[in-house]
Amino acid sequence: MLRDVVIDLLKERGVELSEIADIVYTLQSPFNPDLTMAECLESVERVMDKREVHHTVLTGIALDVAAENDALPEPLLSIIKTDEPLYGVDESLAVSIASMYGTIGFTSFGYLDKNKMGLMARLDDKSTGEVHCFLDDLVAGIASAASARLAHGRKKD
Repeated sequence: MLRDVVIDLLKERGVELSEIADIVYTLQSPFNPDLTMAECLESVERVMDKREVHHTVLTGIALDVAAENDALPEPLLSIIKTDEPLYGVDESLAVSIASMYGTIGFTSFGYLDKNKMGLMARLDDKSTGEVHCFLDDLVAGIASAASARLAHGRKKD
């Protein structure tokens, strides 16, 4: 199943769904004091059920891996390897995931892109030699979508 392939690929790149759920919890807990980590993980897992997410994650990771292996032409190779701030294609790809649940996902993505936390901060560390130009943004997109999914499903008192 494609979902399993994508989750395994994320794990190979150092990403656990529980770490994405931690980000979701950070985003949503101020608005829902009864929120549990189990609910956050469930929401991440539901986002991971979407075929659009599978395709987007596969594409982004393939580009990161190709850059790590020097298998892209210049100047694209250098742009992706250095995660050039004005490149923007990595964010554009990830925003397609974040916006699946409306503007809440979109605005959460912008927040996470500027305030990289936890897993995202680790992936954004360029000193490791690994290339995660796309992956840190894909994580933000998944977390933002899962957060928005929870916000939409929350009943107001």
